[in-house]
Amino acid sequence: MSERIGVIGLGRMGWALAARFADMGAEVRGWTRSGVDADRASAAGFEGVGALRDLVADSDVLILSLFNDAAARDVLTRLSTLDLSGKLIVETSTVSPNVVRDLAPHIKDAGGALVDAPISGGPDMLATGVVGMFVGGSAEDVARFAPVAAMVSDKVAHVGGLGAGASAKIVNNMVLTGMWEVLSEALETGAGLGLEYETILGFLEKSPAASPAFLQRMPIIKGDSDAVGFPVSGIAKDAALMVATSQELDREATALKAALARYEAMIEQDLGGQDLSTVVPHAFNAVAKT
Repeated sequence: MSERIGVIGLGRMGWALAARFADMGAEVRGWTRSGVDADRASAAGFEGVGALRDLVADSDVLILSLFNDAAARDVLTRLSTLDLSGKLIVETSTVSPNVVRDLAPHIKDAGGALVDAPISGGPDMLATGVVGMFVGGSAEDVARFAPVAAMVSDKVAHVGGLGAGASAKIVNNMVLTGMWEVLSEALETGAGLGLEYETILGFLEKSPAASPAFLQRMPIIKGDSDAVGFPVSGIAKDAALMVATSQELDREATALKAALARYEAMIEQDLGGQDLSTVVPHAFNAVAKT
């Protein structure tokens, strides 16, 4: 493809995005606020760039993958001070829809176009191009982004205007986070009733209650793998966003508050780097050992 891609933010997801685009044959550059290891980037197939201005000048489509609202606002504000003529800015981070809606006029004044396209799935799924992507923006801008999106996602959904992608991601993550919370509570109940951990997992994985997310992480839940698809610290950050968004809409978000408290407790126990699904054995063991 002719579009040159610049990835802004090279954490776990941003790095996976840059590597995937490179694997798909795109011309890719990457920049991050903390600095890029040029040799490591080269080994992954893309060029590490030292200055944001240079990345913008040498890219047509700029993909943002940042940690939270504050980081996204900071980078979008920096971009709005540069010449963005003909550039398409794509915000893939899990952030409030207000971020892109607030900054869109400034991006437009700088000559650029903006869409939001948050990703559902982790780096391992990105590597094989099977993540989901919720896209918000004008039909014209989304059509331009489509061939770029297809390189990393086989499930791209245009869900509405600017900010709709971020809104859809929050709704999607609410369902998943609620599922993990209910599953944890169910394991606690099972432990209290005297059921064995392996017994509970055995009948759940064959029951209608077995969601794809649950089954995908079964090796981690059973203790057969220590892989980290998405860490506890990451889901805690996202859960905080979901709770805040719900409260802005005068919703109680009871299940999400419980999930957030559970993950924050794991972080306090230095378990923030573990996969989010380790909440399941953690919940069971907390009851079984009492």
